[in-house]
Amino acid sequence: MIGKNDVVVPLDVPERMRREYIKNYLKITRESGRLMLFAGDQKVEHLNDDFYGNGIHPDDRDPEHLFRIASQAKIGVFATQLGLIARYGMDYPDVPYLVKLNSKTNLIKTSQSDPFSQQWYNVQQVLDFRDNSGLNILGVGYTVYLGSEYEAEMLHQAAQIVYNAHQHGLLTVLWMYPRGKAVKDEKDPHLIAGATGVAACLGSDFVKVNYPRKEGCDSREIFKEAVLAAGRTKVVCAGGPSDDVEAFLKRLYDQIHISGAAGNATGRNIHQKSLKDAIRMCNAIYAITVEDAGVEEALEIYNSDHS
Repeated sequence: MIGKNDVVVPLDVPERMRREYIKNYLKITRESGRLMLFAGDQKVEHLNDDFYGNGIHPDDRDPEHLFRIASQAKIGVFATQLGLIARYGMDYPDVPYLVKLNSKTNLIKTSQSDPFSQQWYNVQQVLDFRDNSGLNILGVGYTVYLGSEYEAEMLHQAAQIVYNAHQHGLLTVLWMYPRGKAVKDEKDPHLIAGATGVAACLGSDFVKVNYPRKEGCDSREIFKEAVLAAGRTKVVCAGGPSDDVEAFLKRLYDQIHISGAAGNATGRNIHQKSLKDAIRMCNAIYAITVEDAGVEEALEIYNSDHS
């Protein structure tokens, strides 16, 4: 557990906002210094592919499923688009939210055009929404596609978002994905380390990246490069497609305790399950991430009263 004196406040947070930043940091990490981010931004990113089909529980067809999970399970923060929060937030006022400021669909492939995810809202609009709604909005998120021919514009937008968020004591999470015609291997460990380093240069509090993969190498070991490259920006790993529960929890434990990551950002491995199973999965992930539980203990949480 950490206290207010353990939080390193970046210097772009004004003196008058230091207390707000520390409060939001302790809330979003549940006073652990690690982030358990429940990702619910895929309804744009992957359209309905992630919510309807074989292996996906019928509960996931309704967008409110995401909010039911976020309100009943243990999480650090629930990340999704402002529009969804505006439609459902009145019924889920106690959920900790992170507003995703840009999104794009997966319809336009890299072979057709390099990716560009344009900013939808600015930080001031999020602050106005927070103040008008009274919701518990702790931070903002933004995706950058390094290697895209549009990376300069996305980097500029990301820099402005981080600076403006910090001016008001909000936390920032940058999704950093090498992607585009110039990128030969999106999972290359050296490239992913470069991406976390860029997030550090942008001043983000957290950076979300894909787990690296290289033939003949142990991902747990090669991921250390990305954690070191990020410096004081904390690295969280994307959950990826749905996986066997035990394998997922073991990988998460290794990412934190071997690689040195500071949490996870998980969507499909949670919300594609029934509400009961999704809550158990969240609680198991939370146990490893925030409560420092082992894999066996987390599995017991997932399997408790499991039917």
